Amino acid sequence: MADIDAPKSSETVDTAAEARNLPVPVPPRDASERWFGRILRAVFGWKTGSIRSDLKVVLEAGGPGETGFSPEESAMLRNILGLRERRVANVMHPRADIVAVQTDITLGELVKVFETAGHSRLVVYEETLDDPIGMVHIRDLVAFMAGRATVDAEANTRRKRPLPAGLDVRALDLAMALSAARILRPILFVPPSMPAIDLLAKMQATRIHLALVIDEYGGTDGLVSIEDLVELIVGDIEDEHDEGGDHPVVREPDGSYLADARASLEDVVALVGPEFDVGDATEEVETLGGYLTTRIGRLPVRGELVPGPGPFEIEVLDADPRRVKRVNIHRSRKSAGGAARAGRTAAPRPAPAPTPSAHPSEPATASADPAKPPNET
Repeated sequence: MADIDAPKSSETVDTAAEARNLPVPVPPRDASERWFGRILRAVFGWKTGSIRSDLKVVLEAGGPGETGFSPEESAMLRNILGLRERRVANVMHPRADIVAVQTDITLGELVKVFETAGHSRLVVYEETLDDPIGMVHIRDLVAFMAGRATVDAEANTRRKRPLPAGLDVRALDLAMALSAARILRPILFVPPSMPAIDLLAKMQATRIHLALVIDEYGGTDGLVSIEDLVELIVGDIEDEHDEGGDHPVVREPDGSYLADARASLEDVVALVGPEFDVGDATEEVETLGGYLTTRIGRLPVRGELVPGPGPFEIEVLDADPRRVKRVNIHRSRKSAGGAARAGRTAAPRPAPAPTPSAHPSEPATASADPAKPPNET
């Protein structure tokens, strides 16, 4: 007789378990993907590829309200899809803009640097910026100073005048070197060709939110913070220390443009117009200051007037021995004078009406020169 208690095969058990756990039929993944493809073909008439490419096409072709995403969501999705092409070199702050301190700086001087820098983390180096050893966080500095200034709570209560918050600021040694405080943190070192999304993942994994960009010779090329990477997705983030309304290129009432030399050359061309034709310069340099340097073959000085491109000329308003800071873009006087003369030629002034003569016997005459009033000698 067959054993009714004999165990069933594993295949039978797995099938029964699936039947109990899935009371509602669930289509397989391939079926759901085919369903999504049919929707795209029926509604938009597109051929489906990968979900990534389909989403990109939907975001680029769909108008407001047609995709179901808000404008903010659409912008973030486009930014996320574009992270694959973004490299660290496109995000980093250049070496000239890095605020860094030496390892032997005193704590008092370090407090002043933090006050003016507007950053919570600073790079620390030994001899030069090409010898970085880590970073210092303002929270670690405050914690160290608070720990040194804290007095015993029981002793503080016995004082004739207890110290506020139990802190004795006089106990702080502001002449102590940063290296003696032992509050340095590690920093990441990355190449400029590293994908930005990979650096973001590395910062999340290591919990180190500052990275130095190192060139092929081992020198410091730039700096990237986690805020710079997050801004690639959500847009610019301005905190309490950022200057509100600070735009790299601003149109002035007289028609000229006041620009930061670090402004993107492509952005300047897009704002000023097609007449500001820089040719193939965008393939060699990225900023307006870089364009000026390559155009004249040296670093321009303050007050210098650089001709071009096209009918424009660029006046250097502020510069130091290392870089150009601010410029003014306006039409050159020659092109402006030529345009004015062309305007007068195209639309000449009408001849003035005849002026009555002082003597009735003399006929009325008009001035031979239309620019002069009648009867002017």
